[in-house]
Amino acid sequence: MHIELPTAAAQLLQALHAAGHSAYAVGGCVRDSLRGHTPGDWDLCTSATPEQMQAIFAADKLLLNGAKHGTVAVVRGGKAYEITTYRLDGAYSDHRRPDRVDFVPDVHQDLARRDFTVNAMAWAPDEGLLDDFGGQADLAAGVIRCVGDPAARFAEDALRILRAVRFAAQLDFGIDPATAAAAVAARDTLQTIAAERLFAELDKLLAGPAAGRALARCGEILAGAVPEIAPCLGCAQGPGHIGDVWQHTAAAVGALPAVLRRDIDPDGTLDEKQRRVLRWALLLHDLAKPACCRIGKDGHIRFPGHNRQGAALAETVLDRLKAPAYLRGQVPALIAMHDTPLPDTDPAALHFLNRCGAQGVQALCCVKLADLAAHARTPAVQHRRQEAKRFWRRVQRLQNACYTTARLAVNGADALAEGIPAGPAVGQALQGLLERVMDGALPNERGALLAALAGMAQKPPAKAGPQP
Repeated sequence: MHIELPTAAAQLLQALHAAGHSAYAVGGCVRDSLRGHTPGDWDLCTSATPEQMQAIFAADKLLLNGAKHGTVAVVRGGKAYEITTYRLDGAYSDHRRPDRVDFVPDVHQDLARRDFTVNAMAWAPDEGLLDDFGGQADLAAGVIRCVGDPAARFAEDALRILRAVRFAAQLDFGIDPATAAAAVAARDTLQTIAAERLFAELDKLLAGPAAGRALARCGEILAGAVPEIAPCLGCAQGPGHIGDVWQHTAAAVGALPAVLRRDIDPDGTLDEKQRRVLRWALLLHDLAKPACCRIGKDGHIRFPGHNRQGAALAETVLDRLKAPAYLRGQVPALIAMHDTPLPDTDPAALHFLNRCGAQGVQALCCVKLADLAAHARTPAVQHRRQEAKRFWRRVQRLQNACYTTARLAVNGADALAEGIPAGPAVGQALQGLLERVMDGALPNERGALLAALAGMAQKPPAKAGPQP
């Protein structure tokens, strides 16, 4: 087995070896290389202390923020390579960071304190692979397993609980049963982690290629980070659904990439912010269903008002996680509308575009189609999917039509020239024209619109009503 190191990483290892120290590539870069993937980052570990590294790489630009914990980043070719001294971690009183670290000369001791077996492998050109804990076998089997005792690993750093699920989503792996059981038992310690760190892990999880499968398997674990998930586990749904509310949620998140690729964004024009909005909207869209659950006289389960209550609940969750402002604004709005009936005529579609904007309508179609893809394939569900697809095709056909005042063939200056009084009346006049254009009662042609403005200017003002 051979791992192809980038030139800069190979040179850093050589410099450490030349100075009399042992050194290896370690962690995720070794894992990804063994899987046949090109690593995004190359982390190294060494017997050299931070002070010794600073001397060895004195000619380089160094980043020393992590030096007290043993990490020196060496910048080569504009890229930072983190090199960390072999270490043992002391007690973790805050479930996040060791109270102290002790530098050690032995790489095997360093590998033993790492989180998961697939991340606890090291490699050097002259020595090959160091794999003390069966990481290569777990890679082949597709398993996330803690190094050593999982309860101890999670007690040291509670964020590892979420990292286990995140790696499962990114690698499409299962979680070892003992590791999963320990994660469920320790899940409440996630509340000791800073909200920003929880958000970052959940966000990476949702972006993973196997996010839907990881969510479906790990709802009990994730309820430690987002307690609102817990009531969704086992919450039954009515006809047309598969599984409980959480299984449906997981399936909807999992369906999003195919919906984008096949139906909404085949050219890949949506940026990462837009995709992030969709992922979070689908994760949170049905969280209010357990609170809204009602069983009718016909025995059918319904969830009246779950979209509005879900929007409020999503806002609460995103605020608590300190999510970016654009997510806190757009995700609840999408959830509030995700059950809204879609227009089936051109005028109604134009009014819808006017209210929601083109980007908002596109996002709503994505959410609806992913949501419906996570339903049973009943005739009613298939009909709703076809309705959503027809609406999206209608919107695409109307994308250059006039649905904002900015697209009118006249503007405010034209309104003033035709005698509309300055002030709010100008905006009201243009909005009145837009309504008629969207309804098909007036063409968006300059001559016709100027004539309509002239007519508005000549219309006498409404008489005041009788005074009391």
